This record gives sequence, structure tokens and C-alpha cells, in this order.
Amino acid sequence: MDKPMKFVALAAVLDFFLPATVTATFWGDWGPVDFCPLGERAVGFSLKTEKPQGYGDDTALNGIALRCSGGSRIRSTEGPWGEWGKEFLCPPQSWLTSCQLRVEPKQGAGDDTSANNLNCKCSNGETLNGDGTSWGDWKEWTSPCRDGFMAIRTRVEEPQASGDDTALNDVEFICWEKRDSR
Repeated sequence: MDKPMKFVALAAVLDFFLPATVTATFWGDWGPVDFCPLGERAVGFSLKTEKPQGYGDDTALNGIALRCSGGSRIRSTEGPWGEWGKEFLCPPQSWLTSCQLRVEPKQGAGDDTSANNLNCKCSNGETLNGDGTSWGDWKEWTSPCRDGFMAIRTRVEEPQASGDDTALNDVEFICWEKRDSR
């Protein structure tokens, strides 16, 4: 029996919600969890990215949207900069199972961007490579969600006025796991 339950806290695992977190940095605050409609899972994603600013303040990745199997889009908090890029979709009858972030480490006195790009794997084994920026290094893949993602939550730093902006810093995907009928 598939039955979603309310996700209460990042560290909590209630029945069948399993968090798959990609930790980039700890700047910013966690936004609300956004869920696919009941019974649906994520089949694709798109990225909101600010292109390189030359001598200006770069933020790179500002938002992540997931496409649910029924066609709706879900997203948590996002930064104000950049444009939405291409939508990357798994082949029919497959869904997202694991993702990785490209993250630039702290730059000290330099311009911090934090999260820059996202790749995701589909249940059929195909990898979808995001269209974000190329600063930083790829982090580990999240633990696989065999039955797919059903929700997303992001950590975003608010605009810093005259300070150094980073925008999106972390993402958490919530897995759908089926209940054992024993």
C-alpha cells in the first residue's frame, strides 16, 4: 500500500519518506518542502542559473524545479537571479533516482557561488546533465531512491545587499518508498 505521510524534519525519517541531501555549504535557510501530487514522482528537472557576471557578483545556481510524472512542476525556495534553462527529462516509464551537485568551495576574500550545477540519474540508468555553470567540483551522488523522488527542499541565502551573494546552497530530495505489505 502506498501512503504518503507528512515530512516533519530534515533529520527525521517517518515511515516512507527518506531524505537524499546534497550538502554544499551552510549559508542560507531551508525553504518549504514542495511535493509532487499524490502518487506521482519526479521524471525530470530544470535549473535557474545566473550566467557568469564578469567582474560582478556571481551567484550561479538559483533554483531547481522538478517535473512530476503528471506534468506539474514543483520547487522550493529560489534566488532572484538568473533564468530557467532547458528541461531535462528521463525517458518514458523512468524517473529520477539520484542526483549530484557541482559546488564551488568557499573562496575566502573571493566571490562565492556555492552550488553551480546538477546532474541526475534516471531509473533506466541514463544520466541527465544539467546546464548550470562549471565552477567547482562534483559532489557525491545522493543515495539512490529506487522508487524515485516525490518532493524537493532547497537551502537558499537571501540577497546580501552590498555583500557577496550565493543564492542556492543545498538541496534535499525526498524519496518515495513503498510500504511492505507483510
